[in-house]
Amino acid sequence: MVYRTRTNYSPKQRAEMWDRWQRGDSLNEIGRAFDRPSSSIFGQLSPTGGIRPAPRKRSCIALTLSEREEISRGLVAGSSIREIATELNRSPSTISREIKRNGGYDAYRATQAEQAAWDRAHRPKRCKLACHPMLRHMVATKLKRNWSPKQISGWLKRTYPKQENKQVSHETIYRSLFIQARGVLKKELQLYLRSQRAIRRSKKHSLKKIGLGKITNAVSISERPASVEDRAVPGHWEGDLISGSNNTHIATLVERHSRYVMLAKLKGKDTNSVISALIKQANKLPAELYKSLTWDRGSEMSGHQRFTLETNIDVYFCDPQSPWQRGSNENTNGLLRQYFPKGTDLSVHSQAVLNKVARQLNERPRETLEFETPAERFNACVASTG
Repeated sequence: MVYRTRTNYSPKQRAEMWDRWQRGDSLNEIGRAFDRPSSSIFGQLSPTGGIRPAPRKRSCIALTLSEREEISRGLVAGSSIREIATELNRSPSTISREIKRNGGYDAYRATQAEQAAWDRAHRPKRCKLACHPMLRHMVATKLKRNWSPKQISGWLKRTYPKQENKQVSHETIYRSLFIQARGVLKKELQLYLRSQRAIRRSKKHSLKKIGLGKITNAVSISERPASVEDRAVPGHWEGDLISGSNNTHIATLVERHSRYVMLAKLKGKDTNSVISALIKQANKLPAELYKSLTWDRGSEMSGHQRFTLETNIDVYFCDPQSPWQRGSNENTNGLLRQYFPKGTDLSVHSQAVLNKVARQLNERPRETLEFETPAERFNACVASTG
């Protein structure tokens, strides 16, 4: 058996790794480019949690390598500290400290002193969460409620607009979670993030692909009124199914104006079960708040005409392979996977459990709503129709 020796990557190679990672390449793709296994690449990216380290910068007042070489030559030539300081236009105390901390007159070496200074300067600044225990506690509490770092950051800014010590960026929260060397937020809190990843990935990492069925007498989304598109008018919904093991499914509905979520338990994916569940949900709302429904071309909506007949709600269908036309619903389905992971049996969840999950999502602040919650925005719509 042949064992490969440990690879020491050059700064240029590590920079290329980070470039590829930020472009969205997978660990396997980067590994193939370097003829190394993905585990080798993971070992390079994981110490900083998949977050590219900021380039280190030298202080503008620090001694440079060329100045240290001048000090070394001056010592060899027998020059005094004051003579060396005058030559470099530096304070004699600066030169004296430099020589003493790097071996003294006889052992001073410029390259060794340069490296030692670089190593001593590697003292990362304590992050904001480390310096403010109350802020750290608030962030941890919200993470345990399944809020995302961006939601937490936006909520803090909205709740404490004039208190800088109670605000923190979402990037600082992510770094505190994924860079455990900071020792600020416990690693277990990563479990509350929507995606259970060991390191952060680029937003360009993957594209979602879905397959759509055929629907007869379907009204295309292109015929949907323009007033629906700008989200200014409430009452227009997007819908879809999320699927689990053993052919189990949940219907998900999102109101476009407020991003308010409703979930419906299904007996099956057949069109009769889905349409019956959607009719039941529609009857819970006033007609002013349920005017249209946009769905993909899945076969479960082949009975859409019955739905429209019994509810007087228009149904529009997305173009094939165009999930972005139901962007709010697609985003919500991603959020729901935190509660209903892929490959799990969804039939074990009662309607009461689904209502509880929907309530949690509706009580989370949303960036797109300027960190209002969907519940707040939707309740305002209900009040205006009352």
